Amino acid sequence: MSGPTVRRLRAGPRGRPYPGRMPDAPADRPVVLLVADAHAPQVEEEFRARYDRDYRIELVRTADGALDRLRALVARSTPVAMIAAERRLPDGTGVELLHQVPAVLSTARRVALISGDEYADALDEMRAALLRRDMDTFVGIPRGARDEEFHTALTELLSEWGWSVARPTVTSTEIVAERGDRDATAVRDLLERLGVPNRVLAPDDPDARAILAAADPDAALPVVRTFAGRVLAGATPSAVAEAMYGGYDSIPPGEIADVAVVGAGPAGLAAAVYAASEGLATVVLERDAIGGQAGSSSMIRNYLGFPRGISGMRLAQRSRIQAGRFGARFYTGRAAARIEPGPAGEPEHHHVHVDGAQLCARTVVLATGVSYRRLAVPGLDDLVGAGVYYGAASSMAREMADRDVCVVGGGNSAGQAAVHLAKFAGSVTILVRRGSIAETMSDYLVREIAATPAITVRTRTIVADGGGDGRLQWLITEDLDTGERSKTHADGLFCLLGAEPDCGWLPDGLARDDDGFVLTGRDVPQDDWADGRPPASLETTLRGVFAVGDVRAGSMKRVASASGEGASVLPLVHAHLAWLRAQEFGGGGPS
Repeated sequence: MSGPTVRRLRAGPRGRPYPGRMPDAPADRPVVLLVADAHAPQVEEEFRARYDRDYRIELVRTADGALDRLRALVARSTPVAMIAAERRLPDGTGVELLHQVPAVLSTARRVALISGDEYADALDEMRAALLRRDMDTFVGIPRGARDEEFHTALTELLSEWGWSVARPTVTSTEIVAERGDRDATAVRDLLERLGVPNRVLAPDDPDARAILAAADPDAALPVVRTFAGRVLAGATPSAVAEAMYGGYDSIPPGEIADVAVVGAGPAGLAAAVYAASEGLATVVLERDAIGGQAGSSSMIRNYLGFPRGISGMRLAQRSRIQAGRFGARFYTGRAAARIEPGPAGEPEHHHVHVDGAQLCARTVVLATGVSYRRLAVPGLDDLVGAGVYYGAASSMAREMADRDVCVVGGGNSAGQAAVHLAKFAGSVTILVRRGSIAETMSDYLVREIAATPAITVRTRTIVADGGGDGRLQWLITEDLDTGERSKTHADGLFCLLGAEPDCGWLPDGLARDDDGFVLTGRDVPQDDWADGRPPASLETTLRGVFAVGDVRAGSMKRVASASGEGASVLPLVHAHLAWLRAQEFGGGGPS
């Protein structure tokens, strides 16, 4: 067995080192481990040509050698970003090797490399391996230069590893806080959901001094310095979001938008993209992180167009940029408080109020989604942010390394969170009320959970109590069939408990069902129809106010369907705007 081949960082143009790096490559560069034999020179050269600056490329030729090398790297705490294995190896197959990798290191991305002459014959085998979650993807070994499809697959996986596993090497936002500061934890979770590289500094850290000097001498912690250089004392997630992506105080007075989208989850972002792309003056209001609950999903694998999956953060980030390029404006950090009609005598429009500000719009698209239900366990309410989290809390996954974690919930969000946490935690236990997670979770996630040894599913079980000294240390669970209670150690509890609509701020004249979801179209009771006609399919009982996504009664609670509704509302918006123009100039009603 040959030893690992390690190569120093190549020089940049004219012999200069690449920017930001010393000529001698640092030892802590993440490793990309190649396992190849028949095509070893070709594979090694392809990886070195693209990735040798930022990753340490190592080559071994056998499966046993790869596992030995991986164990040695893990023992030295060397980060390993990816393992790429040729399909056929002298002592086995790449699929068999990649299947064994998580037992040694669960966070490395796993890629099978297929030569061109065996690609067609290997397809069924590779698809079966993907279903078993033996690997993350498979790609054909390039036959020539500039195989961008090959490198797109690799860079997507490396990008996801860099966001979800690696500590950022370059940060754009700093948080100065004492250890265990819950406000700092909440701010960091917001930044992770927005895809903003960040780090937390102790107040006595030398790098924190300049930040604290820019704040008031008695500034309350946490202190945050944003990528724009603004320093916030006593920072909260809302204040940080508003500082980075637009404050309501900058809304031009007297301006009336064509469309105001309330909520920036998948439905709201889709509505913003399509409205702005069609030339409508579009504003988006979001009280929290752009992306909504979907933005905290570690990996969405059943979204159309992303065969290798996409994280909720990436999906939200790309959608926000896309909408912004078409001209949509985002205002974040404050929740919408009420909607009311504009003053009589003015062209018909709506006023959307937030704390201290007002926005005017001819149409309003409600895309506020849903919020996770609370456990209603007093002992745990006091530990929110200290081991107890509502939502996936992706920023905390790395903090759960080798710890015991519980996830409460049986939907896709809970399944995605459990799979992601299992890459770090020593054990993950899913607690659900139902008899099977298959009743409420997509099949691909059910299979992925079954293939992950670190995950245990306990059905017909609830959390009855919990506590700890300053942070979560234990839980009491109850078997719903027997009533038996048991105490278990727990370092983290992630609650993703179904959906409650965010509708308490809406006016009484807007019809909702018994669970509080907004009624639209023919679901609206006939007593609330205008002139004997139901509202348009996604229109509410308030003319010009539409509802899309999870907040709408009868909607399918999935990312793709929410995005579809966000896009589908645009013809209805156009029809209402045309009707408003006709009214203004003496025309008739809507057709």
